Amino acid sequence: MDNAPNAPSEVHIMSNISESKKEKAQSAINKKAAMGEDIDLSQFTRSAEEHPYRKDPSELNAATKSKMLEAGLMLDDPSQRTGTFIQMDNTPIHSSVKEEGVEVMPVSQAMKKHDWLADYYWKAVAVDTDKYTASVELGQNDGYFIRTLPGVKTNYPVQACLYLSKAKFAQNVHNIIIAEENSELHIITGCTTSLGNEPGMHMGVSEFYIKKGAKVTFTMIHSWNPEFAVRPRTAAIIEEDGLFLSNYVLMKPVNTIQMNPIARCNGKNATARFNSILVARPDSNIDVGSRVYLNAPGARTEIISRAITMGGNIVARGYIEGNAPGVKGHLECRGLILTEKGTIHAIPELKGNLAGIDLYHEAAVGKIAEEEVEYLMARGMTREQATATIVRGFLRVDIEGLPSMLNDELQRAVKTSENDFM
Repeated sequence: MDNAPNAPSEVHIMSNISESKKEKAQSAINKKAAMGEDIDLSQFTRSAEEHPYRKDPSELNAATKSKMLEAGLMLDDPSQRTGTFIQMDNTPIHSSVKEEGVEVMPVSQAMKKHDWLADYYWKAVAVDTDKYTASVELGQNDGYFIRTLPGVKTNYPVQACLYLSKAKFAQNVHNIIIAEENSELHIITGCTTSLGNEPGMHMGVSEFYIKKGAKVTFTMIHSWNPEFAVRPRTAAIIEEDGLFLSNYVLMKPVNTIQMNPIARCNGKNATARFNSILVARPDSNIDVGSRVYLNAPGARTEIISRAITMGGNIVARGYIEGNAPGVKGHLECRGLILTEKGTIHAIPELKGNLAGIDLYHEAAVGKIAEEEVEYLMARGMTREQATATIVRGFLRVDIEGLPSMLNDELQRAVKTSENDFM
């Protein structure tokens, strides 16, 4: 076994973790979430058959691979991937890695390999946050463990897919990501389903630990269906000079999703950036935000969201709290309403707890300006072409610090989804 890394900074390590977490989870199993509509978990089954392990995931059937490709997973040509993880329902069916100094495996396997991993389990996300985190702990669950060793910088991203194939099933996932000191890790994760219009439930807990001088870029693409309920619970702890860059894309139909990931910049000059691209189809309810706590001198953050409603409802949240001198934060939300139905509710919040901080926000929600459409129509475009051009430009978000390869992947995902709704 390699040497155990330092435990997460400024995080209390509980003794007797197994009993403590289960007791807390049990007390929270009926606890309603603080935000978003409440989901009756009793309407979903918790058991599913195990799926066979796939040494070569490219041998999955064409329909499955096509759905995974929509969510950013490249199985037929993984040459530009450092590693691959696939979980189908609650069964990890493949994990592999191609670079030294990188670990990719199911969390259940990692817990057996690294006895120190218990010191990270449920430390960034509280097990009793709500009934969804409690359900992940108390139910059958697995997920991915991804780790870079000190000083290792990955050449290509690690790809991970969380796939749901059983109708009326509640998928429980618990992921742990550790970037050791001065390492660099890029991840593309896709969440998707083979179900047409059948209901399903996804509950995913993801805990990020970003050590001194480490950098993590995390791009998540959701491709569900109009009957799905989705409840991710994510938190990152960022140490001195660390960077957490999170990109989220939701452009496919979904019934309801609520997520509000948290980043705690606990080290000097720690940085967190969140970028979200949201499209709400008719009857969708999307409640997506980000919360950043700037807890150390020089820490900084940027939260940017682009939201479009085609008849669904969007709540776009953002919260920045400054708790140390010299911190900086920028929060930006822009929304477009393309139909007579649908709402966008932007909720930007800033909280400063001392002097010497610099926090600001801007938000704008409205329809496409008619003069912009007329300008493009005067140059030969139809109204539909003009509208499509404006929407494409609206969805283009320049992300500082995103490697060109990941930016290409992000734009590919956006372009693929654009073709569905334009």
